[in-house]
Amino acid sequence: MLSRRLNRYNGRRAAVVAAAGAAAVALVLTGCSGGASTATSSASTAAEKDVTLTFLNQSRGQEAVLNELAKKYGEQTGVTVTVDTPGPVDYLPKLQADAQSKKMPDIYSSFNPVSMAPFYKAGWALDLTKELKGDWSKNFTPEVIKLATFEKGNNLGVKPGVYTVHWENQAYGLISDTKNSGIDPANPPKSLSDLIEQLASSNKGANGGFSVAASLTPQFVQYLASNWLTDAQINDTFAGKYKWTSSGWEKAFQVIADLKKAGAIQGGAIPGGQTDNPTVETNFFTKHSVGTIFDASPGVSVAHKTAPDYTSFFSMALPKASDAKYSPRSPGVPGKGAVINPRGEHVQASLDFVKWLTAPEQQAVFAKEAYIIPTSPELLKAGSTLPDSLTGFAAAAKKQQVIPNTFSAQVTDAINRDVQSLVLGQLTVKDLLADVQSAQDASQ
Repeated sequence: MLSRRLNRYNGRRAAVVAAAGAAAVALVLTGCSGGASTATSSASTAAEKDVTLTFLNQSRGQEAVLNELAKKYGEQTGVTVTVDTPGPVDYLPKLQADAQSKKMPDIYSSFNPVSMAPFYKAGWALDLTKELKGDWSKNFTPEVIKLATFEKGNNLGVKPGVYTVHWENQAYGLISDTKNSGIDPANPPKSLSDLIEQLASSNKGANGGFSVAASLTPQFVQYLASNWLTDAQINDTFAGKYKWTSSGWEKAFQVIADLKKAGAIQGGAIPGGQTDNPTVETNFFTKHSVGTIFDASPGVSVAHKTAPDYTSFFSMALPKASDAKYSPRSPGVPGKGAVINPRGEHVQASLDFVKWLTAPEQQAVFAKEAYIIPTSPELLKAGSTLPDSLTGFAAAAKKQQVIPNTFSAQVTDAINRDVQSLVLGQLTVKDLLADVQSAQDASQ
């Protein structure tokens, strides 16, 4: 979130896209249209007290910490914050139902941009741009603010602005257990070819090999592509200005074909379906039946919650390809954060709470107790204490892609589907690229 929990953050892509599409229709039917409101009165309005705020939370991994901090805030201010956590699968349907009935919570969790865009476009999110021009912006790295910003002409059609703030920075990479993978964290594979060779060797054992959920293959390929493509080229691809059939994307997808050819993919297939990433994480963290997985950093938070006694794993960034033009960079994803409902009864009180929640003191609690990477420059510069299992992700977060645009829903569907077919030998890389390009063209 790392996890999806994002994204922190982390699977169920087919359900997410379907829910997002349904949400867009539902929001139009309710007549909620137009741009989001701005926080014009926040600087002059006195803090509200003796009120109750509702927070619809997506992350089960951070639920306990959020409740703990909400209680602390209530004791300090007299403002009661009630946290409702329906769970990651039910979160978007619940948010959609709330929007359709016009009973939206005061605050709700941010999710991936594709899923959130309909809510932002329907005016259910406060534009925080002006607020972030002041001291509040110091709570976040410039990169996180940029990643959360919808620029003019963005490919999701959202009015330019910043509608969410984040206390978690997500990175992508590998999670591995030396016992089953044979990978030494002190001396990891130095190249992609070395990594594939090691993963294939480990797959000869019952609990080795490599696994990635279909719902995370877009991020996996985006990470791989950064070996040969600049951030600008990746961003232009998402915007339809640069072709998916270019050599950089072809080489990225070829890595997946090479993993299959080498015998590195456990079971010779990529798990799909609504619970694909939870299944991959369960196989690794609970069953210990696979040696290495591709995941987001919130996966560590999931492990801490579901298998707290399991600590013999580590995270690592993807190594560089032998013919790379650039150093590979993890997709940049703001993790868990908050969106404020501008139509709520207590907008100022909601804003005050979110500002408090994203302060370094509270981010430190999230980092320590929920096992996440903070966004506070103060904490990151001070070398905020992180568990060993997060150090690889933290290193990857220092070299992240900053991409204003994102995958369209059609492209996401195509990649999820076609990568599975590629691994099963039903498509070639060129067939896949042609289909993804067609999906891109259809989304314009």
